Amino acid sequence: MAREDRFDWFCEAVSSEVMPVTLSSRHPAGFRAGITDVDLGVVRLSSVACSPVLSRRTPAHIRRGDPENLQLALITRGVFRISQRGSESVISGGLVLTDTSRPSEGACADGQVETVMLQIPRASLALRPDRVDRLLARNLTADTGSGAILAGFLTTLLAHASPCGPQELRAMGSVALELATACLAQQLGDPGLAPAEARAQEARQRVHRFIENNLGDPDLTPQAIADRHGISLRTLHTLFGDQPLTVAAHIRRSRLERAHADLARAELGTHPVQAIAARWGFSSATAFSRAFREAFGLTPTEHRALHRAAPARDAQQPRTARTPPGAART
Repeated sequence: MAREDRFDWFCEAVSSEVMPVTLSSRHPAGFRAGITDVDLGVVRLSSVACSPVLSRRTPAHIRRGDPENLQLALITRGVFRISQRGSESVISGGLVLTDTSRPSEGACADGQVETVMLQIPRASLALRPDRVDRLLARNLTADTGSGAILAGFLTTLLAHASPCGPQELRAMGSVALELATACLAQQLGDPGLAPAEARAQEARQRVHRFIENNLGDPDLTPQAIADRHGISLRTLHTLFGDQPLTVAAHIRRSRLERAHADLARAELGTHPVQAIAARWGFSSATAFSRAFREAFGLTPTEHRALHRAAPARDAQQPRTARTPPGAART
């Protein structure tokens, strides 16, 4: 990228892809930065290396856009200063937690800083928000115990994520979330003292992750899930009593969504419909077709044909008639 455009690009990338924020640099003309981002499903993992920069997120920024994430950052190089919710820390080689829903100020003023950041939706963390708030902008150790395990896992995952497929990355995202939860719970004290609602939420998330990783198993049933987690079937149903879907309905819906996505993929166009159905745990072609139609309003074959026809229609359109992605029609 042209030297004179680098800082503007970095500001735009952070504000549009992460969250609105004001960034400033004493030497924008010589600014250098690199960003790597990995989608892990329930969480996102990224690395940022940049020249000295100051950041400020105000209530106005939050009103403009808030992903409602907790950001757990590992400072792998340099020194980073952060302040949020009345707490201020200087971190070098440690972990620090911040909340996108609260104003904050950060600075890396002395040389390049490199960070590895895990973005965790607040709703996905099985810890009470008021307890998590105690950890904001604090220097959390990353060289011993659960902090060291988490730091090692995140850096290794970032280095070796490229060859992994979407399903494998989602599984790694579940592991990252569990490790981050364990690390933060340890920082708060005895994890066993977590309140009942947090323990129930964590149990549900474990079940959801188990379902996610085993959708292709035709023997995945509520009873099998209960047995795997050492609880009774009644306890499992009670755990999901206030959720939008029962456990069985969640399994069924998730399988249909995976099959729906695969049938639209051009690279799987030669795979028989039944092979894709079996891949996601459907043993009966008739039952799969009926469930698919009920869920999406058309048969699997019609859905596939629709996506095959779309590129052909686009290719026949004159170039001047196409509307660029994101452009407004007038």
